[in-house]
Amino acid sequence: MRHLTHLRTLALALPAADALSFTAVADDMDETYWYASGDPTVPDGQLWATSYGECWQSAPPDGPTNLPPCQVEVRDPLVLRLQFALDRYGLDDVLNPSALTDLDQYIQEVKDSPRAERLVIGGFTDKLGSWEHNLTLSENRANTIRNYMIDQGIPPGDIARVTGFSWDVPAEYQIGDLGPLENNPLRRRVVVLEVPEAM
Repeated sequence: MRHLTHLRTLALALPAADALSFTAVADDMDETYWYASGDPTVPDGQLWATSYGECWQSAPPDGPTNLPPCQVEVRDPLVLRLQFALDRYGLDDVLNPSALTDLDQYIQEVKDSPRAERLVIGGFTDKLGSWEHNLTLSENRANTIRNYMIDQGIPPGDIARVTGFSWDVPAEYQIGDLGPLENNPLRRRVVVLEVPEAM
């Protein structure tokens, strides 16, 4: 009788032990591989789409081999209509410094983002002045914004490219109403874009 009681106790204990073991494994898997999407404690984690369409994050360097990456929407472009003094490009030459408030907010959002972002900065002007002169002036103004962003905590490596343009505006920078080319303040601007990893 004592032998049967021992067997019965053992039979009841085995499922409980298995459940505890499974829980421990599951907990270990959660701690090792998977986190809520955008968990800031795993800044280098990659985001993956589950079969339910949900976005999850895996800790580096291991991730799932049977799930596609999440489609991450890039940040909206920032168009800065900074009124630099004529022929100047320094931060002290900005005649409407209140416009930098939008840039400060943008910088904070990028810094708070749990994912790495690659940024490009383009400077633009209108047709007042020669092509070559405007090209250099636009690049200098774009570099002013780059240096400001770095001073405010954006890692230099996150800014993939800084480019100045003269009268031409590439398609990806054609944001909002540009208006006519001749002596048009709408075209005198600096634009910050986030670009996908593939670019």
